[in-house]
Amino acid sequence: MLERHRVTLCATPAPWLAFALLMAAALPIAADPLPAPEETPLLRVSGNIAHPNVGEEAHFDRRLLEALPPRELATSTVVTDGVNHFEGVLMRDLLERVGAEGDTAVATALNDYVVDIPLEDFHDFDVVVATHMDGEKLTPRDKGPLWIVYPRDDHSELQDIRYDYRWVWQLERLEIQ
Repeated sequence: MLERHRVTLCATPAPWLAFALLMAAALPIAADPLPAPEETPLLRVSGNIAHPNVGEEAHFDRRLLEALPPRELATSTVVTDGVNHFEGVLMRDLLERVGAEGDTAVATALNDYVVDIPLEDFHDFDVVVATHMDGEKLTPRDKGPLWIVYPRDDHSELQDIRYDYRWVWQLERLEIQ
């Protein structure tokens, strides 16, 4: 004969368990540490970042960039003919990876071109840090190795000269302020 047992669960957990669960929920989730680059960095990110990997900066070589989710974008530019196909990573994914917080990214190119870009651009639009254009790896001779590319054909407001200045080719550094 099978005996039946009634189990009664308390509707509220023990006070110590409730406190522990509340404290655990309040703690931020730590991101995996950003590994150090194995090759010469293509991009250095400094300023207000939470996850550096070289001193107080985050350095990205090609391997570290390719570890981020890939993104493709087809759009026209003001400096090329027709629609080009870009491959790279979303700028917002890169900034999230380093724990960037602030209002502005100061972008610097190899030729010392510098422009302030509002971080809201990277949340409002699918801005790509391109490593390839039309299937070819970008090189310093052709706007690379990194190029900030806006989806200008997808949003009429991006077809404005103010945004054209933010397309930084030969990108080498971002400072988050």
